[in-house]
Amino acid sequence: MAILNTEMHQATPIGELLINKGLITEKDLAQALAMQAEVGGLLGQALQRLGAVTEEALLEALSEQLDLPVAAPHLLPDNLSAFTDAAAVLNLPPSWFLAHRAVAWFEPASGEESPEPQILFVIAADPLNLELRERLEVEVMRRAAAAPDEDDEDAEEAAPGPVIIEYLLASNQLIDMCLTRIQRLASAGDEDDELADVTRLREMAEEAPVIDFVNNLLATALKENASDVHVEAFEHSFVVRYRIDGVLHTRQTQSRARFDAIASRIKLIGGMDIAERRLPQDGRHTVRFAGNDIDLRISSVPSTWGESLVMRLLRKQAELPDLEGLGLTGRTGAVLDEILKSPNGVMLVTGPTGSGKSTTLYRGLESIDDGYRKIITIEDPVEYDIAGITQIQVKPEIGYDFANGLRAILRQDPDVIMVGEIRDGETARIAAQASLTGHFVLSTLHTNSALAAVTRLEDIGLEPFLIGASIRGLMAQRLVRRLCDVCAVEKRSAVGEKLLMQAMQDGAPLELPAAPRWREAVGCDACEGTGYRGRIAVAEIVKLEDEMREAIVTGASVQKLFTIARKQGFLTLFEDGLQKAAEGRTTIEEVRRVCGGDAG
Repeated sequence: MAILNTEMHQATPIGELLINKGLITEKDLAQALAMQAEVGGLLGQALQRLGAVTEEALLEALSEQLDLPVAAPHLLPDNLSAFTDAAAVLNLPPSWFLAHRAVAWFEPASGEESPEPQILFVIAADPLNLELRERLEVEVMRRAAAAPDEDDEDAEEAAPGPVIIEYLLASNQLIDMCLTRIQRLASAGDEDDELADVTRLREMAEEAPVIDFVNNLLATALKENASDVHVEAFEHSFVVRYRIDGVLHTRQTQSRARFDAIASRIKLIGGMDIAERRLPQDGRHTVRFAGNDIDLRISSVPSTWGESLVMRLLRKQAELPDLEGLGLTGRTGAVLDEILKSPNGVMLVTGPTGSGKSTTLYRGLESIDDGYRKIITIEDPVEYDIAGITQIQVKPEIGYDFANGLRAILRQDPDVIMVGEIRDGETARIAAQASLTGHFVLSTLHTNSALAAVTRLEDIGLEPFLIGASIRGLMAQRLVRRLCDVCAVEKRSAVGEKLLMQAMQDGAPLELPAAPRWREAVGCDACEGTGYRGRIAVAEIVKLEDEMREAIVTGASVQKLFTIARKQGFLTLFEDGLQKAAEGRTTIEEVRRVCGGDAG
């Protein structure tokens, strides 16, 4: 017999429940109801697609409303073929489960009855679907009715016991993972067909499961504080990876058959051409998740087995860490503060993409925004919204680039200007000339070190005398992962001690604690097993004074500039990282991964 755990009760409507919890507003509910009336589907799905609520929060509310537990990944059967085994027992094809976005598996129930009762666990995108419930009930009843021959002792021993059907709620990511397994097992040996028809691709990209999949990718990325989402195609699968604290982590592996629809959805979001898969493309879009606006920068490049897509997430309303929270403390923080107080000149922050340059500049701008000065930025893109500061987005497609924008800004009577990046000689020259006419200019440059910026500026056409006259400060920075304070343990580092001794022999003016506090990463639930939580900056900074200016004007080498900077107390990126490792804030391994350096 079948025992169905399907008791229903009067429950608070999900919209009202979410409002009572403060998770959505009345306006959000009205918009979701309008969308539901137009395109159908569940109200919760509409709220998710509008970005009004996260999937995690929605599942918690639904669990309370329906009195259904939420399935956790560790509750799934170890052998995922249990899904197809259950389908065979229930006489239902895998395609039926795929169509209903549901999976089921049997597990023994605790009890002393003979034969032993079983639980049929069912997770589904819509566990209240009557068609789903009725069909499963029928098949379970049919199985129970298949009574064995009374004279057949072996058959009697194999008789199915009573079945309890338990319905569970689950995240789209978990459901997709299970369905991918079912699809792979059901179609083993079949070759994937490449879908070249653009109309079909567009239709697939607009299907609810595809929309939910991409929305879930972004929601999970935001929850895990990822900066980028990578979706990469291979021969038989595609992989989803998140860059968290500067390191890539694989989160999903899906069937290659789903990739074209997922890629098309991502490209549609970014306003890209879904038919073009042979050339690189770039796109951008603003989406709303849990009430926050998120800027997406999307890039696609063709690869051997399809395309590689990367989505960079920019949280425009995110709370920026202060300079101390960034790790810009001690001499670095003091010199940076001096430079930011300059009435004019150019301050450059150098480093690769993702090294925190923009965050440092934003915090610098906030520190000097006293309400008496006009501050204007020109960026590509505007990464964070800052109250009281005029921010401008460049539009290269219509000829409004950094150089043209900078010229326009100079007619706005600014006191402080931030240029997102100096990419060419024209922009560099306008910035330098602006600094000579009483403006303070902050910008970024792509070089490997602070002093290498001098050579880079010369390479793009800026004369040494103009560099020496306009530059006030040069800074390079990288981001290293911060040790998790919950699980990090103290452990003496022979390599660290050797590197400290070597740095001091090289004249590095390190500001060390009385006793170095070396620690190592362990891993726990708080840091998801990585041993690290968040990042801090390691930096090198130099303020240009008379001796340095004279050396630049006379064409001195970078080595000569380094010698002069040492007199000011200059530390290299690696030396600053070594100091932070000795303070127990990161590890030697992490500093060497990001900054290089060797134990000798």
